[in-house]
Amino acid sequence: MNEAPAFRDMASHRSTGVRSAASSRRAGLSDRAVAWLFVAPTVLLLLAINIFPLLWNIYLGFTNAKANAPHRPLRWLGFRNYERVLGNEDIWSSMQVTAHFVFWSILLQVLVGFALAWLINRRFRGHAFWTTLIVIPMMLSPAVVGVFWSYLFQPQAGIFNYIVNFFYDFGDFTMIGDPDLAPWAIVLVDTWMWAPFVMLICLAGLRAIPDYLYEAAEVDGASSWRQFWTITLPLVLPFLMLAVLFRGIENFKMFDMVVELTSGGPGSATELASIYLKREAFEKWRTGYSAALAVILFVTVFGVANIYVKVLNRVKER
Repeated sequence: MNEAPAFRDMASHRSTGVRSAASSRRAGLSDRAVAWLFVAPTVLLLLAINIFPLLWNIYLGFTNAKANAPHRPLRWLGFRNYERVLGNEDIWSSMQVTAHFVFWSILLQVLVGFALAWLINRRFRGHAFWTTLIVIPMMLSPAVVGVFWSYLFQPQAGIFNYIVNFFYDFGDFTMIGDPDLAPWAIVLVDTWMWAPFVMLICLAGLRAIPDYLYEAAEVDGASSWRQFWTITLPLVLPFLMLAVLFRGIENFKMFDMVVELTSGGPGSATELASIYLKREAFEKWRTGYSAALAVILFVTVFGVANIYVKVLNRVKER
């Protein structure tokens, strides 16, 4: 007989709680609104820093804008700037220099980085010390590295010349002053700086390989060379490809290290696309033309990277 009043009290308490929760939601903010409240500043900041400059640059690429004449009215040119960029032999020459730099620097960085990772992975005595010593170059600023190596390449006082002349007497010469050797000089410096980055990525891939795979291969009588080609290389390949992606994007837009080392010279031997873009934008003040060039470079990098990522995903799925 006493259960009915108790049940009514519980039902009344529940309904009161539901009404109070509903009223609090109406008075306050929902979880979704609170989430957007925290995310909105970041979204607005990204729009202000990334999206707006990109859209403004795309717009300038269709105009006759000149940064040294800000009060001159803008005139719509359509695709004329893009036609001028694609028909200019100088930009194609700088793209060839960029392609040479990107290809050889990445190739050497992958070879040197993987070899270093292979040695460090053996965990010999003092491997932690040598790992720290090897990664020091990538901790430096690219501009500092450019200035540092420009002194090493000096023809009279540069240490690099002493090392080279120890093996063969070339006399006083400098790699950064020779049009044929200067492109290889920037490749050498970039490899010295960023091969440790590739080493770290490859080292993570090597240490992620389970030991039982090598133990099973040894039981089957597989040689070390066979184990490398059937176990090590296939499992490390996604890490290698990821390193190539990162370094390819960074090297394509390389600027500060090369500017401090060679300033694009001698002549235009090391004039990368980024250096050519800087000269057109801030020395010749051809803002509309340089904006169109920047859009073309962006689309090129984005398109190649997108295709590369799809290939990388297929390799990872195997």
